[in-house]
Amino acid sequence: MDEQQPARRPGGRAARVGAAVHQAVTDLLSERGYGKFTVGDVAARAGVADSSIYRRWGSLEILLSDVVLTRLNARSPMPDTGSLAGDLRTYAANVAREITGPDGLALLRLAVALSSNGQQGLQALDDLLADRARQLQSMLDRAIERGEQALDALDVLDHVMAPMYIRVLFGIGPLTPEYVDNLVDRLL
Repeated sequence: MDEQQPARRPGGRAARVGAAVHQAVTDLLSERGYGKFTVGDVAARAGVADSSIYRRWGSLEILLSDVVLTRLNARSPMPDTGSLAGDLRTYAANVAREITGPDGLALLRLAVALSSNGQQGLQALDDLLADRARQLQSMLDRAIERGEQALDALDVLDHVMAPMYIRVLFGIGPLTPEYVDNLVDRLL
C-alpha cells in the first residue's frame, strides 16, 4: 500500500496569515506612518500571534521589506501588447494606478524609509529596484526579439518610473493618463 503525502493546499493557512499580516502592515503604515508601530501591533491587527510573525519573518524590518517587495511588484505584471510602445504605456499606467491607489503612497514612503535604515533596508530597496529592472528587461527583450528599438531598463526607470514616483512622494500633481503617456513618448 502506497503512503500518500497529505495534499498541500495552495492558499491555505500560511497564505491567509501572510495576506492578513501584509494588510495589517499596510493599514498601520497608512494610519500611523513608518516607525510608529510594533510587531505586536501588526499581530493584533492581523489576528495572529507575535511568534507567528517572528517565526516567518524574523524581525519587523524584514517583514516591512517583504511587504514593500510583494505589494509593489505583485500589482504591476508585465504586459505583452505586441509592441514596445503598447507594453510601456500599459505598464506605466499600471504603476501609476498602483502608486496612487489607497496604500501606494504609504508603500513608497516605506521603501524610502527602509533605504535609510541600515543594511537590511538598503537591501530591500536594492531588491525592489532589481526586481523592477528584471521585469522591465523581460519586456525590453521581447521588443528586441520583435525587431523593435533597443532600450535600457535604467532609461525606463529614469525617464518613466522615477518622475511618477517623485510626483506621488512630493504631491506634485496627478498622474493623469496624458502625463504618463507623455513620459513614455519622450523616452521612445
